[in-house]
Amino acid sequence: MLAIDGAHADAMVTGTVFCDQCKDGQRSLFDYPLYGIKVTMACANSNGQITMWREETTNWFGTYAMRFDGAPDLTGCYAQISGSGQGSTGCRAAAGPAQSVRLMFRMFDMEMYAVDSLLSQPAEPMSFCSRSSTPVPTPGTPSRPPSFQLPPVPRMPPMPPLPPLPPLPPAPPVPFLEASACSHEKWTAPEYKCYWKVVNPDMKVASVFGLLAAQKYGTDMTLREGLQGRGDPYRTLLREAITSLLNSYNSLLFPYHTLGVIQHMSLALMGSQQNVLLTALRFKRANSGSGNLTCKFTACK
Repeated sequence: MLAIDGAHADAMVTGTVFCDQCKDGQRSLFDYPLYGIKVTMACANSNGQITMWREETTNWFGTYAMRFDGAPDLTGCYAQISGSGQGSTGCRAAAGPAQSVRLMFRMFDMEMYAVDSLLSQPAEPMSFCSRSSTPVPTPGTPSRPPSFQLPPVPRMPPMPPLPPLPPLPPAPPVPFLEASACSHEKWTAPEYKCYWKVVNPDMKVASVFGLLAAQKYGTDMTLREGLQGRGDPYRTLLREAITSLLNSYNSLLFPYHTLGVIQHMSLALMGSQQNVLLTALRFKRANSGSGNLTCKFTACK
């Protein structure tokens, strides 16, 4: 692909590795992303010889990203699991099939490829997985037994009416199933620190959002520092992306799911400054509730 105004062309391949807990060969509600899994991408020519090879390890959210200089054509390549790490304990007995690399879009000097979910499987399906059973054959029609008549059953006296049951207390709310959206000011307030459950304020931005974020923000910036960003489009994007990530962990009904936040963040960093601003505004709108949701935080005890 030609570079524009002397810019260097790039290609990016992204994907996610999941633990196939039920060993059914497909994504399901019980599957979760795997950290520390090695993924290999290979490209072969018409003779079957490997012409390009790259290996990457998944981050905390099970995603991986491979960057190539010069925007080569990767449509004939495939990716597969090639090794397991410390994050795959209990789910590394077998790897699912390789998946082909698909071109998502091509714009100016940038190409974006995606790989369908790669699966790693445990030795046996988990106990909560449904198991298909062999249908029980329909028994033959039994011979009709000889007819006989039972003696009449004496009538029982009527039962006294039961007293009315007391009303049940209301079920306690389940926070994760409540629709909630909170701003970055809420997430940085000390009285709400107990809502940081999956990630903590001292985790590095690079380890959470991946390679592109590391290149833009460095490897030392923490999530707490990222939430203080303002005055610069890229710092605003990071602040609102971190807020959306936290909201996605806190509420199942938040408009963005966790992997969606990371993918939108990566796409914005690969695009123009206008894309950065638009993505930051979309995150901010979702974090403010879009006029429909409110923040369900209560002060931590």
